[in-house]
Amino acid sequence: MARYWRYKLVKRGLNLIKTKVNHPYVYFFLEPNIVIVYQIENNNYLTVSDLSEKGEWITFEINHGDDFDSFNHETHKPLVGRGYFITLDDLNNMVEEINKHIQKSRHKLMNEQKHRSKTVSTVHIVSPEYAAGPLRIGLERPKVVIGFPDFLSIGPLWKLDEKIGQKFRNEWLHENINFEHDDYVYMNKFTNTLREIDDISDHVPIYIWYGKNADEQTGLRFILYLLRDKKNDIFIINSTELYQRYIASKAEDQPVFCTGQIESKNLKLIFERTIDGKPLSDKDRKLFNKEWEALTQSKEVLRLWINDEIKEVPENHFDTFILQAVEKLHQEQGNKEYISTARVIGEILQQMDEGIGDFFLEYRIRNLIYSGVLELKGIPKSMRHYSIRLR
Repeated sequence: MARYWRYKLVKRGLNLIKTKVNHPYVYFFLEPNIVIVYQIENNNYLTVSDLSEKGEWITFEINHGDDFDSFNHETHKPLVGRGYFITLDDLNNMVEEINKHIQKSRHKLMNEQKHRSKTVSTVHIVSPEYAAGPLRIGLERPKVVIGFPDFLSIGPLWKLDEKIGQKFRNEWLHENINFEHDDYVYMNKFTNTLREIDDISDHVPIYIWYGKNADEQTGLRFILYLLRDKKNDIFIINSTELYQRYIASKAEDQPVFCTGQIESKNLKLIFERTIDGKPLSDKDRKLFNKEWEALTQSKEVLRLWINDEIKEVPENHFDTFILQAVEKLHQEQGNKEYISTARVIGEILQQMDEGIGDFFLEYRIRNLIYSGVLELKGIPKSMRHYSIRLR
């Protein structure tokens, strides 16, 4: 098999017309007469990057479109030495079709296992995604850990559980935040996580991990909203609070503000200390859902955790911190030469307790450049590609 659109010369542009499934193969018909066949190798959901970097395909040529309905790749000879350009939009549509079929397979397998021994004992969900790694390492098997691939302290939340809201948020992030990944990858991962949550069996207890920061507190409320129709027992684990209670007093560690800062062994200890707790009551679940619904009514794109509440603040909230950090670094170097943007952001993060993240700070630095407060040297495609100084 060969990844023709990536490694071969482009022959011509093609448009995706229709698809069909011959499990474990998915067929894509592209006008005027090309069939591309993808083999599903496992039940893991895919992204555009997975297909463009790892995907293995076979390409066929048929006489005309009418032959597609009866096409079977096992009775045809694949094309060799030809390449075809596939638009990113069509590649994304292919990913969605493949993932829809993977989800059907997962649900079928889940139904077949209902009356057998349970293969998963717990499901753990955490936001943002980077905190899922330590949980996967620390917790005993069998379990499933779902990491939500987003930073929900920033960006619009309007109708985020619906396609229209997800598209709206994606457009804002695409226009303002320098995420260093391919187009569509964020949306693929976001949609795939919604699928993973939907795939959770109804008999499995669900644990949602969160800390004292706006990212995880907002994520907690969104995740609970996504689970609002599920009858599973749901437990919430305040990782940073429990870390202070059970672990911080025994070790000379730095203050912990988010789940991702906690070592795997300590997450395991926290879970063992809380495993006998009570699940959320229906009343508490409804209260969290109302809080989420209130958050989605706001037009603000920056949220902070202040006095044990999610507070919405203007997006220029950190601009003063940015300018103070640049001024401090100018004074340290004894002149107003350009300073790496990454260094400025690092300086700010060292002074902050709130885990707002470097992406949003870089967005605000660009706004200060556009408004004429800061000068730029380089290309602002990422914080590592340009430097700044005060005017």
